[in-house]
Amino acid sequence: MNKRISPLSPLEISSPPPFQPESFDDPAKAVETLTALYERNTAFLIESFAELAQGAPISSRYRAFYPQVSIETTSFGHVDSRLSYGHVTAPGIYTTTVTRPKLFKHYLKEQLALLMKSHNVPVIVSESTTPIPLHFAFGEGAHVEASKTAFVDIPMRDIFDTPDLNTTDDEIANGEYIPPPGEPSPLAPFTAQRIDYSLARLSHYTATHAEHFQNFVLFTNYQFYIDEFCNWARKMMAEDGDGYTAFVEPGNVVTLPGSKAPETDAALTRLPQMPAYHLKKKGHAGITMINIGVGPSNAKTITDHVAVLRPHAWLMLGHCAGLRNSQRLGDYVLAHAYMREDHVLDDDLPVWVPIPALAEVQVALEAAVAEITGYEGFELKRIMRTGTVGTIDNRNWELRDQRGPVKRLSQARAIALDMESATIAANGFRFRVPYGTLLCVSDKPLHGELKLPGMATAFYRTQVNQHLQIGIRAVQKLAAMPKEALHSRKLRSFFETAFQ
Repeated sequence: MNKRISPLSPLEISSPPPFQPESFDDPAKAVETLTALYERNTAFLIESFAELAQGAPISSRYRAFYPQVSIETTSFGHVDSRLSYGHVTAPGIYTTTVTRPKLFKHYLKEQLALLMKSHNVPVIVSESTTPIPLHFAFGEGAHVEASKTAFVDIPMRDIFDTPDLNTTDDEIANGEYIPPPGEPSPLAPFTAQRIDYSLARLSHYTATHAEHFQNFVLFTNYQFYIDEFCNWARKMMAEDGDGYTAFVEPGNVVTLPGSKAPETDAALTRLPQMPAYHLKKKGHAGITMINIGVGPSNAKTITDHVAVLRPHAWLMLGHCAGLRNSQRLGDYVLAHAYMREDHVLDDDLPVWVPIPALAEVQVALEAAVAEITGYEGFELKRIMRTGTVGTIDNRNWELRDQRGPVKRLSQARAIALDMESATIAANGFRFRVPYGTLLCVSDKPLHGELKLPGMATAFYRTQVNQHLQIGIRAVQKLAAMPKEALHSRKLRSFFETAFQ
């Protein structure tokens, strides 16, 4: 007799015991309780699946919920408005669902501590009404096996909750979310399910776990930069790290300080779409570098997902077309403004929204160029221009009638053109992640200067290492800044969430 239940049979819901809300005035204890609740609920789902996968009879629908954290304020009293986050602007109840609290432990403690200090109120830890999808309960890199007869007679979606794209969106971050009457306002820019979705995508695209990502991210569009970064990182590890604690490559291959080789010989035979490399420091204070490949679609995709980790800054290092006759191959371009013809963010961030240069990032980048190249002050203009960078979605724009694009680039006072920088900056603006761009001129299509094969090899050999060292120096300068200076109020809208 088949022990499976017909899909038409009503299934009772089986869940862990209800969790009674708890109040905390200690952020560390609040995060400990969030962690215990999350691990209890995900363990329930995983254990239930394991039993069914081995042929146990299906007697109910299995459901567990994300934990959530909330605060309630009753005063319009002003808080320390010098900070761009860590407070709410009006009385009310504010809440957010929480996932992977171990991964976000430091972040959650910091955000909750600021809220308690700003409003002198406790935080409430409770169980939300948002189910945890089974796929996300397993986390990254899980290997799941089931017998051949498991889930043959009834769809898995009838037994477990699965990801719901109807509620996994960027409405909060985009400033479009309006709470229904009587419902709490959002406390954080991303919900738990939105974060889980991105963590799964990050693992897929970069072949590294989210725990390895650092708070300072370098994006590039050329493998040459990655090769130089790996050489530099391996040298750092061989020389005891100089404060860095590990170097992680795709496949989660780890090299520790004092070692010249990884702990395991498990390098991937084929790289993922956007491989990531992590030079780690305590507190995620190191550097992550990602080869995003070519094009604005990749640039949007990866920044959509990295953003949920709430990094402190991301920078674009790559090649561009120089648009001025006075520029030379190898010159640097520090983006001061962006001309957006990438189109991938038009529905989320209209093109009429200005993407401002961030003073803190600009100063760090310019100072890094001066220190690495040896040029200072007026002499720096010999090798670097500051101005508008255009980003376009058509790599072969030169093959069409050039009059339209060239006219727009001239009117925008553009000095360089690429396919990623404006997208990365715009998504940084959208997600409140400080951003910047330093490009290197690799050709001048408007002036007939294209690299010949031999020239290209020499160019890459001489310029990429210097460019990378400038990016690393800039990141180190940003990491030395107080976080309240780096996360400035320039990126905050009228109605903001309290979490950074």
